[in-house]
Amino acid sequence: MSDKVINELLATVDERQEELIDLLKKLITYKTPAPPARNTKEAQAFVARYLEEIGFSIDMWDVYPGDPNVVGVQKGTDSETYNSLIINGHIDVAEIAPDEKWEVDPFTPLVKDGFITGRGAADMKGGLAGALFALRMLHESGVELPGDVIFQSVIGEEVGEAGTLACCERGYTADFALVTDTSDLEIHGQGGVITGWITVKSAKTYHDAMRRNMIHAGGGLFAASAIEKMTKIINGLKELENHWAVTKSYPGYPPGINTINPAVIEGGRHAAFIADECRLWITVHFYPDETYESVANDIEQYILKVAAADPWLSENPPTFEWGGASMIEDRGEIFPSLEVDPYHPAVQALAAAHKHIQSIEVTSGVSQSVTDGGWFADAGIPAAIYGPGDYLNAHAVNERVAIEQLLIYTKVFIRFIYNWSHSNKEKEA
Repeated sequence: MSDKVINELLATVDERQEELIDLLKKLITYKTPAPPARNTKEAQAFVARYLEEIGFSIDMWDVYPGDPNVVGVQKGTDSETYNSLIINGHIDVAEIAPDEKWEVDPFTPLVKDGFITGRGAADMKGGLAGALFALRMLHESGVELPGDVIFQSVIGEEVGEAGTLACCERGYTADFALVTDTSDLEIHGQGGVITGWITVKSAKTYHDAMRRNMIHAGGGLFAASAIEKMTKIINGLKELENHWAVTKSYPGYPPGINTINPAVIEGGRHAAFIADECRLWITVHFYPDETYESVANDIEQYILKVAAADPWLSENPPTFEWGGASMIEDRGEIFPSLEVDPYHPAVQALAAAHKHIQSIEVTSGVSQSVTDGGWFADAGIPAAIYGPGDYLNAHAVNERVAIEQLLIYTKVFIRFIYNWSHSNKEKEA
């Protein structure tokens, strides 16, 4: 197919914008907030049917009961020679609080003043809708892509449940992965996030009356409150955070965005006991050129040195638990970082498609948040984030996305998918 024919196809996107709007409205009507989660089955069945209609074979499986992943695969006409592509997005949306003052019901989409309003419009059912509609238009125009296209509609991103990781573990891979999450039509990488629990625990438990014996001269009891000792750990984390702010940086990030947040503390039994255990839940943000393993190791080594300088903590050192598969199931999460290679052929093809549609160079940078994109980097798959919507609207009351931006995004996607699928693997290597 010539460039002329592709341009004619792009021109029909505006003519068919009502179909695109209706698709996004349909996706918004499915109530998929996480938490509570376990509510995506009907929405995912709709996505699966949509993909089947345009020639994709479907793999659908439960990650959690009521929360299945959907992967559609369209085999290329010459998969061995031409580049393959994963298109990835999450079907879950941010939670809704009972007292939020929406203009309409959050799951009854409103089209008004050039915007579509509804929960998930920006984060990120707009991205899913645009990508799905781009694939439909390519299919209906009779385009046969030589490279494989794999479409992943995944669950759990909002609560750290790695539906995307489940796809990687199931064996899905490609020459490039594009995450259609919120980026305001910019090409983004991202830093990473990992949560962890630090536990201070006494080998023995004491009555409250024994406090005098452990804090006053001559008391003779080698013991301590785990809560009080945890304050030393917290101070140590703050020292390390300050050190990171001075010694680490990454282009595109404001200084000091690599933080260690003491988010939740739990400790003690009740007022008649000396606290014999204290647990601290921390959230750690790190830069795109760091790994969650290395960051966790740095924290452990520093805090163990802090503990070694304390007589009681040196005998009762803190323990660490990192990450987790779900903020709901086990109160833990990991979002690996993603460093985008600006010279990767797919990134350059995406930038070229954006410039062709917008007549301006695409802005590249780093996300203000985290997405599932890091799981592709973790699996060794080159990736980037590119989608409609912005973080001013993501998770917001009256969340919305601009129809014009949705149209631009769909056009960019059509051109990018076509060009990348027609790129020779050996030529681009």
